[in-house]
Amino acid sequence: MQVYDAPLRDMRFVLHELHQDDGFGGLAHFRDFTPDLLDAVLEEAARFTREVLLPLNASGDAEGCRIENGMVYTPRGFQQAYDRFRAGGWCALANDPAFGGQGLPETVNKLVEEMICAANVAFSLYPGLTHGATTAIEGHASDELKQAYLPKLVEGVWSATMCLTEAQCGTDLGLLRTRATPQADGSYQINGSKIFISAGEHDLTENIVHLVLARLPDAPAGVKGISLFLAPKYLPDPAGAPGARNGVSCANIEHKMGMTAAATCQLNFDDTTGWLVGQPNKGMAAMFTMMNAERVSVGVQGLGIAEAAYQGAVAYAKDRLQGRSLAGAKRPDLPADPIIVHPDVRRMLMTIRAYNEGCRALGGWVARAMDAEKFADDPEVKAHAADFVALMTPVVKALFTDLGFEATNLGVQVYGGHGYIRDHGMEQYVRDARITMIYEGTNGIQGLDLVGRKLGAHTGRYLRSFFHPVSAFLEAGQDDARLGPMVADLKKAFGALQLATGTVAQRGLGDPEEAGAAGTDYLRLIGLVAMGYCFVKSARIATERLAQGADDAAFYKAKIDTAAFFCDRILPQASACFLAIKAGKRSMMALDEAAF
Repeated sequence: MQVYDAPLRDMRFVLHELHQDDGFGGLAHFRDFTPDLLDAVLEEAARFTREVLLPLNASGDAEGCRIENGMVYTPRGFQQAYDRFRAGGWCALANDPAFGGQGLPETVNKLVEEMICAANVAFSLYPGLTHGATTAIEGHASDELKQAYLPKLVEGVWSATMCLTEAQCGTDLGLLRTRATPQADGSYQINGSKIFISAGEHDLTENIVHLVLARLPDAPAGVKGISLFLAPKYLPDPAGAPGARNGVSCANIEHKMGMTAAATCQLNFDDTTGWLVGQPNKGMAAMFTMMNAERVSVGVQGLGIAEAAYQGAVAYAKDRLQGRSLAGAKRPDLPADPIIVHPDVRRMLMTIRAYNEGCRALGGWVARAMDAEKFADDPEVKAHAADFVALMTPVVKALFTDLGFEATNLGVQVYGGHGYIRDHGMEQYVRDARITMIYEGTNGIQGLDLVGRKLGAHTGRYLRSFFHPVSAFLEAGQDDARLGPMVADLKKAFGALQLATGTVAQRGLGDPEEAGAAGTDYLRLIGLVAMGYCFVKSARIATERLAQGADDAAFYKAKIDTAAFFCDRILPQASACFLAIKAGKRSMMALDEAAF
């Protein structure tokens, strides 16, 4: 049986304590959202995900979606759950009030996203993609399209997709063939096929709005000739209600390894009416507004699934009796000790815990920057926040999902044979987590983005948005005897990152394959240092709270213990990443292709 209860205490720590001095300052835009109000939102989200979404996770996985005569039906209970989700205002949580949103900070929205993904990640795709689409429409569409579509999307009565991939092209979108032909009334006729479209067809909303990449007749070749179009399943009538059926149909749904309750569709566009979003041949820039938002959200999916796996593994480890503690029986009243007493089980549980707390802390930092990028009054703060978001988006997407998949595998290992069978629901987490490393740009692509675009951009300006606060923190904390070993560990890892950065930058200038060979290791390295920084900072805050006599001393002690584990057992991987980067491409590229 799957278990999940949102880790509200740690979420409140990240929201209210950890990042108050992050350089982005207080945002006056959110002054009406008091800590008590935000906590109430989190508590209600925790209740909803626990009581409504979690019970549908295993059953939805077992049933999956089905297609009949081009119509896709979600598993039993999903329609009712979505209706409650929409009625509760969760679709509109962080959207602009001008279009019916509640305008809450992204820092809160990302924590709610984590809860939804932990309880039922397949369900999360339906409203999650809609939220991403609203960012693209709001940022690039005409006022007429905004007024016609955003209120319905924000409310959740309509949903949205992003239609990029075609059979012959995935990441290399320059190869796409879908065409858009201008019409006399200013609309376009779209023709082509798209695959792997999450939530492309379903029965949860009364209309589905597709954001489609296509080429105009006179478009230049490659990615410079791609435009973005909005094409609804049903064309709105004069009153704005769903009217005539548009020329888009679902040919099939994919039979997947995991996330079976999330419909992944093959869509055909046959003389489909659509409207241009943004400028002609500038569709990639508009779509990346949505894609980058989705990449952060996919990272949160990895974190959410890992948290569910952690809670399930802990519950089992406390209950399962096997063997005696190596230090002597801990529960002599029982025929054997619970397996949580064994060092290797502790290693696995502490690893998952450290991954989750580190990702949550780093994700909270990035979410604060997302808020500052949009709402800070000071242009310099906005620019600094935008740099940090640009740098960390590939890190959040790839690192969180890599660690999330590793965490679910460790969860299965804690269960042993019982984890490999379906009875306990742990193996579902492994299957569900696997796709997060692939979609929205494979994790290898994220590494290439980091070293190929972000590392050298604006003469290293993106990197400075991260390096400067870490360097200042280390300098300020070097004489803190309470945190001495942790600070030393972080300083060593940061030094490895600085050396690796110089190595990648120097070699990559002369040989792009050198940068490409370093991408995955460099992304892991910067992510480890970022989490290490968050952990040592957390330990400092926890130490201060304990010295002040905090009521919840157990929480702060656990925070220090987890930070120590991360610095002792996980952060040393930074040195290995640097050594791999230093080795370069030689052995990676040496083997003749015919020898594979």
